[in-house]
Amino acid sequence: MPDRLPMALCYTQANNMKGKTTIHCLFPEILAIIFSYLDIRDKGRVAQVCSKWRDAAYSRLVWRGVQARLHLRRSNPHLFPSLAKRGIRKIRILSLKKSLSYVIQSLPNIESLNLKGCYNVTDIGVGHAFVKDLSSLTVLNLSLCKQITDTSLGRIARFLSNLEVLDLAGCCNITNTGLLLCAWGLPKLKYLNLRSCRHISDTGIAHLAGLNASSARGNKNLTTLCLQDCQKITDNALSNIAKGLVHLQSINLSFCCGITESGLSHLATLRSLRELNLRSCEGIGDEGIAHLAVGGLNLMSLDVSFCDKVGDGALNHISNGLHHLKNLGLNSCHITDEGLGKAARSLHDLRVLNIGQCTQITDISLASIADNLTSITNIDLYGCTKVTKTGLEKLMHLPHLQILNLGLWQR
Repeated sequence: MPDRLPMALCYTQANNMKGKTTIHCLFPEILAIIFSYLDIRDKGRVAQVCSKWRDAAYSRLVWRGVQARLHLRRSNPHLFPSLAKRGIRKIRILSLKKSLSYVIQSLPNIESLNLKGCYNVTDIGVGHAFVKDLSSLTVLNLSLCKQITDTSLGRIARFLSNLEVLDLAGCCNITNTGLLLCAWGLPKLKYLNLRSCRHISDTGIAHLAGLNASSARGNKNLTTLCLQDCQKITDNALSNIAKGLVHLQSINLSFCCGITESGLSHLATLRSLRELNLRSCEGIGDEGIAHLAVGGLNLMSLDVSFCDKVGDGALNHISNGLHHLKNLGLNSCHITDEGLGKAARSLHDLRVLNIGQCTQITDISLASIADNLTSITNIDLYGCTKVTKTGLEKLMHLPHLQILNLGLWQR
């Protein structure tokens, strides 16, 4: 028996003890509805109670939206028929010793395939797996599959035309040619993660934006793009993004040391942009934030943590032009009480504020936060050595505060 049963099932069991009814009086459809509220482990447990519960537990309603997490270390002829019977179409493979083609052939209606960290996935394996159109697959995660190259992207672009999410983080052998293939074959792509794809350059971004004759339409529907730690990216890539990826809502440029403040003027033209991560971009300072502010962006999240050139000037620009921010990251920036106080008086929607290692911040800033940012839920003060117990007591009166990170702070 599961440890936790929904109230309806407990009520039935109580009535059974009184002789009023039994669990067998419930229609299978009702049992399936009850079982659908259980967590994944308990769904499996109820299927072992009796044949009636097993049949109800195998209803597709019970398993709707569930992702199966599988270790495919040995042959199990009953596994995939069981998954198919329950309507499970989302798979997370934790370890893979059998061929990838076996998985695809066994689940022809698969919607989501997560192979993150499966180091033995190769171009050959992908080539054997994707041999015909697989219109149902919309999510594919190949992050940290380090043997994957542009050859696999050719297969993916050819046979997975309905793909909307593609995660290639850590696939360090992907090049601009691979992005050209994506631009040709994945018109519905909305999410693309290229973190640490070290060979990607401005040319590849131009392919995604559909700016080259060879790249056909490009991936014009992209809303989320991660270019974290892509060291060959420069301001030209940002110009390409602004010209072709006009629906972009979130972009991660953290650790991209090749972009400068001038490049941010291109991003300021993206009216749909809501999240911008510039963490550890050493070329970004106050002037770059000014470009964003005067552009009238409706940004909701901005992270400029560990940008050494960011100071009170940036906070002044943020206060004047980025009033809708809900998440602001300023860790290790050279800000003072004056700049943070002005921001606190302007950013009334702020929910998350990270100012860890901002060593010039004192209780004056904490008082400004307590007086003005009444909607805030998370504050990071790690390494803020000049704040005292007096300032922290003011924060304790914030009505929605849930997380206050003090790190090794001691007073």
